[in-house]
Amino acid sequence: MALHKPLPLPLHHRRPNLSPSLQWRTTSRTTRPSRLRIRAAATDDGDRWVAPRADLAEKVLRTIAGATSSPVGQFVASPLTFLHSVDPRIKLVWLLSLVLLPARSHIIMRFGLVMFLALLSTWILPTHVWKDQLGRASLLSGVLFLMLSLGSDGVPPVVQLRTPPPAVVGLPNVPSSLGGYSYLVMKLGPLQFTRKGLSVASTSACLSFIIFQSASLCLTTTTPEQIASALRWFMFPLTLIRVPVAEITLTLLLSLRFISLVFDEVRNVALGIVTRRIHWNQLSIMETVDIFFMYIRRIFKNIFNHAEQISQAMIVRGFPGDSNRHKIYIFLDSSFGIADIISLFCLFGLIGAAVLSEVYIP
Repeated sequence: MALHKPLPLPLHHRRPNLSPSLQWRTTSRTTRPSRLRIRAAATDDGDRWVAPRADLAEKVLRTIAGATSSPVGQFVASPLTFLHSVDPRIKLVWLLSLVLLPARSHIIMRFGLVMFLALLSTWILPTHVWKDQLGRASLLSGVLFLMLSLGSDGVPPVVQLRTPPPAVVGLPNVPSSLGGYSYLVMKLGPLQFTRKGLSVASTSACLSFIIFQSASLCLTTTTPEQIASALRWFMFPLTLIRVPVAEITLTLLLSLRFISLVFDEVRNVALGIVTRRIHWNQLSIMETVDIFFMYIRRIFKNIFNHAEQISQAMIVRGFPGDSNRHKIYIFLDSSFGIADIISLFCLFGLIGAAVLSEVYIP
């Protein structure tokens, strides 16, 4: 009985003649389980998968669009509060007083003014408005306070005394004061927090917060026409020396009207780029920078287009552009009410408290 030889394997099924060590290594590599990680997240529509980690460029654009969505320097008509009914001339006097008082008042008075404006903002403004405004002003003032408190007099000077110590001369040592004046308030490693740094930092930080928040309160509760008319009322004596008060008032009115257009354009262009779903991971650094430059150019182009449209509308309505050939009428209701009287009394009380704090508080 003849024995049949086994048929040879095909070429693609033959195993090469390898050494035992090399064959073991090959087998171990081929049998190692592969690890494949798929990290994705579903979008709102549910049929597309994107990476869960948001790109930095898209985060920046979304932050810009969210930051410009709240009214900054724009009039908020509702809810109607007592600050809306205060005469705009009294508001301008309040603004001037709040700018001058922190620089010459005591540190307690400065922080008191900050707390007063913060409480007034939470009472007058809507919730989404005062949270945004107070957050930005507090962040800016806090960073300024830390930088100036540790930077103005934070590093002790490396000097050597020119007089010999008392033990060398034969004089008794001067006893240190236990509860008296101390120039050094706190020491943080190599840095020190002194009274000079506290004074400079508190003045700058409180003044910055008061200026930004008081101006924001005034613009939020006063229409641009009222602010322009109040400024024209104060500048009216300058017409005797031929100062173009009407032109200055009109420029201020157009500037206040233009603030909302600028924020709208910044937000709309940013939202337009975000909604295009750009694959930022596939772009190089220069392409990403080019998109941001295109974003800035688009903003300026739209703003200039709005300015041209406003100028053409004014020319069509008969505005010649010469102050000697036209007159601008801005009417102001000068009737004083209870809110105006209360505001004046509060202003005089604030000025008196600032003067007394400077005199009697050490």
